Parts: sequence; structure tokens; C-alpha cells
Amino acid sequence: MATGESTVTETATEVHGRHEAAVVEAPEAEYGVAITASGRRSAAKMYEPDAPSGPFSPKQLARLDEALTLASREAGLDFSIYLGALGEDSQAEAARLHASIGEAAAQAVLVAVSPGERRIEIVTGTYAAERLPDRGAKLAVASMVASFKEGDLIGGLVNSLRMLSDQAGPAPKA
Repeated sequence: MATGESTVTETATEVHGRHEAAVVEAPEAEYGVAITASGRRSAAKMYEPDAPSGPFSPKQLARLDEALTLASREAGLDFSIYLGALGEDSQAEAARLHASIGEAAAQAVLVAVSPGERRIEIVTGTYAAERLPDRGAKLAVASMVASFKEGDLIGGLVNSLRMLSDQAGPAPKA
């Protein structure tokens, strides 16, 4: 059926023993809707995926992923970020999260940030601690605090990864 056309349907009814025929005009279907032969409406709808739920846009997540990959590759350490509540004992919770990494925890660096609690913890494994001085971690925390105060959560995380990677130095040659 083309736009602007209407469909005419004849229906027969029996009223008090008499047969009567009526002509009914079907309304014109709107765009994306078809009226089937049985009179049912069939509608096509555009698929719209759900918007990402979380603090970051897809572009910001890609930027963070790239920073994690580059920092890990350049320093030869496994960098991870945790963003969420750390609770009353933030240091113990960050250490528990770091330990949950498993066997790779020795060469891992966890940056745990709880914006709601205004807490930042950096936990290093035994091998990572040898390569990443406390002074470097403190500088990264100071940089994050400055960025977070300006409302730049993603920038603070990305810059801290760069700083931590630079402080650890290049991965040792095997």
C-alpha cells in the first residue's frame, strides 16, 4: 500500500435474519506500520541500544584502556584501576583487592579510588614495590587529587598511570 492510499474492506453481517453488507475504510497506517491481510497492525521500530551506565563514556573508557595498556607495556608491571567504595578501612580493602589479582599480584600496581569517600590508595606487589618508589606513588596521588578537584576524574586517572609508569621506568630486558 502506497502512502496516501486507503484500504476498503467489505464486511457482511447478519442482523435479524437479514444479510447486510457494510463498507469500512481502514485508516492509513503511519510510517513503519503495515496492516496485514487479517487486519492486524505490524510495526517496525528502530533498535536503540541502552546507553552505557557508569561514570565514563565509551570514549573515556577507551582512553583509560589505552593508558592502562601503555603503562603496563612500558613499565612491565600490571596496572589496574578500581573505582568504587573502599569502606571504613580503605587501606585494608585496597590490599584485599590487590591480593585478589592472584599470582600476578607481585608485579601488579592497583590504583583504588573512592570518589564518594574521597579516598585514594595505591597498592604495589613485592616486585612492583622495588621498581616504584613511594615518592612516585605520592606524586601520582597528588596529581589525581588536583585533577579530581577540577572534576576531571578520567584525566586524573590517566595522568596518574603515566606518572606511575614513568617512575617505575622501562621494563627490564630479559
